[in-house]
Amino acid sequence: MLNYNEIKPGVAVLVEGEPYVCTWNNIMQKQMRRPVNQTKLKHLIKGNVIEYSFQQSDKLKEAEIESKPAVFIYEKKGEWWFHEVGKPAERFSTSDELMGESGHFLKDNTGVVTQWFDDKLFNVKLPIKVELKVTEAPPDVRGNTAQGGSKIVTLETGATLTVPMFIKEGDVLRINTETGQYVERA
Repeated sequence: MLNYNEIKPGVAVLVEGEPYVCTWNNIMQKQMRRPVNQTKLKHLIKGNVIEYSFQQSDKLKEAEIESKPAVFIYEKKGEWWFHEVGKPAERFSTSDELMGESGHFLKDNTGVVTQWFDDKLFNVKLPIKVELKVTEAPPDVRGNTAQGGSKIVTLETGATLTVPMFIKEGDVLRINTETGQYVERA
């Protein structure tokens, strides 16, 4: 059981039987009143965000989240297929909706961490940085380079990315999967 003041960002709790993870909190006390923990909670499965205030007398159950390592196999028609590490026959899939934009930086046989609640997959954590090869890059164009200049290239996974002018076809780039931005040449 968790006390009201133990609910901080990253802590998963059950509120009215539903699993939520705290994204923001603020413990405040007004004059002679009891302290209150104001929070913003994100539903683990649905993804909606609610604001909830916990009183000093509240006791909450921590949501039991299971993390399992997995390997990305392939994506076809909006379904993303994975298998458990060391068990290629134990396959499972998820939707485009769950993967989001960062899924386009996954290439075959990439290790990921899957998060489960009540045997339901609700999140796939990608490595923070991945290395991908540039398959198409337009030629450099002279012009307004006072701000550095940039161009859009296509990566081996089919994703497009804005990069500096000096990037050429065949370069291997390091990309941050959380922000979806170019970091450096590998």
